[in-house]
Amino acid sequence: QVQLVESGGGSVQAGGSLRFSCAASGSVFSPNVMGWYRQAPGKQRELVAAITSGGSTNYADSVKGRFTISRDNAKNTVYLQMNSLKPEDTAVYYCNADYGSPQYDYWGQGTQVTVSS
Repeated sequence: QVQLVESGGGSVQAGGSLRFSCAASGSVFSPNVMGWYRQAPGKQRELVAAITSGGSTNYADSVKGRFTISRDNAKNTVYLQMNSLKPEDTAVYYCNADYGSPQYDYWGQGTQVTVSS
């Protein structure tokens, strides 16, 4: 069974930075896509950023230029560097690993990010 272990996150003032990491274990395969999603209170979960095993990236418009996703395929670990944080970035952030089919799609436990103004 694949497990995703997230670390990082926390509380920061507006304009600050935070860094997440998420390590996938329990499979001999590497995820096709790894990414980060977030869910703010009363809102749907949304994609923040994703990266393929080949290094192609995709970002939500709201974070372009501020967040950077990267990946270490040898460690099956994905990172999210978040700069110039805004109060609207406050949410629970979830790591996701997609192994190529719906039954092999996994989620981390979620980590709270709070950005104060």
